[in-house]
Amino acid sequence: MTLIRLLVTTLLIAISPATTWADGLKSLEEFVKTVKTGKADFTQVVTSPAKDGQAPRVKKSSGQFEFSRPGRFKFTYVRPFAQTIVADGQTLWMYDQDLNQVTARQQSQVLGSTPAALIASATDLKALQAEFTLADAPVKDGLAWVVATPNAKDGQLQAVRMGLKASAIGTPTLEVLEILDSFGQRSVLSFSGFQVNPVLSAKAFEFKPPVGADVLKQ
Repeated sequence: MTLIRLLVTTLLIAISPATTWADGLKSLEEFVKTVKTGKADFTQVVTSPAKDGQAPRVKKSSGQFEFSRPGRFKFTYVRPFAQTIVADGQTLWMYDQDLNQVTARQQSQVLGSTPAALIASATDLKALQAEFTLADAPVKDGLAWVVATPNAKDGQLQAVRMGLKASAIGTPTLEVLEILDSFGQRSVLSFSGFQVNPVLSAKAFEFKPPVGADVLKQ
């Protein structure tokens, strides 16, 4: 499974030192309600399970991420290969620069129970709970954690863990997103320099296939 498909067939409070559990659900609720736009750098590490006696395979990538709630986001992969994922509210575009290939899918059909829904689509916890079972998890690395398990059991996504912390202005920000699929592949996205509610132009989420690119509609 490619990095793009894993992500799509995928947000995401400072804790007292004496606290064993944090109310991650409250942090997630606050994040969804108050963070309408966001922007950050990210690194992604995808680990595939060992097969036939071989060591697990690890792939690393990095880039920039931005979103505008509800339903618009953009992942721009810079290293090691240039790839772009753009959701404009109607269509999900995936562009592989090396292959000069674009895949277009109806957004409403692919983002329901995926990490993308946790990032940018939902406007409250009730909307998320229609697709996920949400539960608090123990504090780890100073972050409040939530585990999201898809209610649908026939998809490729097994579980998502979201790590949030309070920003300087007191609004929870996304720090880590861990994705586990049904094949045992694990993807960890770590965010840095998270900007809360920056002004983002609507054009940031527009995408036009480059001239000469192969466009596949699914």
